[in-house]
Amino acid sequence: MRSPQQFQTSSLLNPPNKQRNTDRMIQIRRLSSTDSRFDEALGRLLAFEDEQDAAVDAAAAEILADIKKRGDEALLGYTRRFDHLDAGSMAELELPHDRMQSALQSLPADQRSALTEAAARVRAYHEKQLMQSWSYVEPDGTLLGQQITPLDRVGLYVPGGKASYPSSVLMNAIPAKVAGVGELIMVTPTPRGETSDLVLAAAAICNVDRIFTIGGAQAIGALAYGTHTVPQVDKIVGPGNAYVAAAKRRVFGVVGIDMLAGPSEILVICDGKTNPDWIAMDLFSQAEHDELAQAILLSPDPVFIDAVAASIARQLEAMSRKRVIHTSLEGRGALIQVRDLDEACAIANRIAPEHLELSVEQPENWMTKIRHAGAIFLGRYTSEALGDYCAGPNHVLPTSGTARFSSPLGVYDFQKRSSIIQVSAEASARLGRIASTLAHGEGLQAHAMSAEYRFQNSAAAIPDGSGSSISEPIALPPRL
Repeated sequence: MRSPQQFQTSSLLNPPNKQRNTDRMIQIRRLSSTDSRFDEALGRLLAFEDEQDAAVDAAAAEILADIKKRGDEALLGYTRRFDHLDAGSMAELELPHDRMQSALQSLPADQRSALTEAAARVRAYHEKQLMQSWSYVEPDGTLLGQQITPLDRVGLYVPGGKASYPSSVLMNAIPAKVAGVGELIMVTPTPRGETSDLVLAAAAICNVDRIFTIGGAQAIGALAYGTHTVPQVDKIVGPGNAYVAAAKRRVFGVVGIDMLAGPSEILVICDGKTNPDWIAMDLFSQAEHDELAQAILLSPDPVFIDAVAASIARQLEAMSRKRVIHTSLEGRGALIQVRDLDEACAIANRIAPEHLELSVEQPENWMTKIRHAGAIFLGRYTSEALGDYCAGPNHVLPTSGTARFSSPLGVYDFQKRSSIIQVSAEASARLGRIASTLAHGEGLQAHAMSAEYRFQNSAAAIPDGSGSSISEPIALPPRL
């Protein structure tokens, strides 16, 4: 292990210069919670505004308007322009089912096995999230309940070309299918006809219904508004570039979207007893995503922090994405010394990270102190990377502190809840008087009279004139 002195650190309140030479020794913030200006420094570290590029937003808006107006014709034009794919008709941009199956069969055995097992684990976990319809009957015969129904149609955006993200297919498609979504439409760009067999194989495993080889803001517009060929969906999920994100933001309200995700994040709380190389690599695992990704370590052990710092410096040179990792760790990373693990948990709740590793003894005891985190990884052997691919829980998680009020993507995001109310004649009289009184108080005459008609003329309102309820309370099936 290299000497900790070889790892240069920046001062508490002066982050590294943004103009970085990634060939020199990495510099990363070293903070201490005992410093009088720690709160200020932590606030600066966490400050991140996803500044919407005006030019990107304007371009996305223009494309969306064009897709809404010209449909398939515009789609073909943008595909020709951006993906350099000259299709004569939209039929050429829909992949047949046998193409998905052939992609699955063409995979090397180890990849096919890994993909299949990962899908099975993701499916098993998400099946436990299914919401069920429920109801109960009050003594006067009134039935109240909640009916659960799946969305009719969902669109899934998957980055395409040489990029290969089969895990995104699994994490978005499987919960939709488990929820019972009627039709799942996948869109993925294929620049110059380039496709990923891994992505198509994942689509086959997930039983994706249709795939269109379109991408960008134009694909989002097609899913949101519908065209002659691409059916309109009820919700759009999946990651994409800045134009895709801008388009999703603009069509929200016309359709639902999963979330507006920021850069990847990892926060590691460690008691100082885990191999420092493991922790350094865990920090790398998120830093390699994006230069704006954030990787933070909290530990009460200064010697351990030095060891992790030395490991970062030593291991970085061997990483294929070392420039991205270097920029990410210098710009938004930090190694923070805390007083104890209790304080570490309190700081973690302030950060509300996307991924939180509790690399400590008896992590289950500390888990109860965590209120805000997208996913919590317990114990020294639970690397965040397992959650990205195959542990089972979803890897689509809230970022940028939104774990304070948001949850991971799940089956529940593809199900809707409808309130069910069935009132007997007896209950109509009692509840009607309550409703009438409150409606008059709000100055809503028709509301009041609507309730009053039913208890003032209850016998006349019922076809047989008996004044009794005309039907028995319904029983809701667990899942519709």
